[in-house]
Amino acid sequence: MCSRDLGERRLQTVRFFTVDLTKIRGRGEFGCPKCGAKISPDDKTEKTYAILDALVKENQLDSVMLRCNRCESHIHLVGFRVLNMTR
Repeated sequence: MCSRDLGERRLQTVRFFTVDLTKIRGRGEFGCPKCGAKISPDDKTEKTYAILDALVKENQLDSVMLRCNRCESHIHLVGFRVLNMTR
């Protein structure tokens, strides 16, 4: 790889955040902690975010890892177990 190729590449730092769903109001929508993009469980298009991984424990959703498509931050959603207990 020549030095010119190295100069053209951008190193982007991925930011990681945790959002506890038990601490937000509404129906599960929240703003990306970095850029404020609206992330809503009603958005099925994946224009705003993408689901990277979902963790299930004891047949219940435990956590979800999302990527904000605007700023590429990774957002770890937690609190599903508590929400499932209150239903």
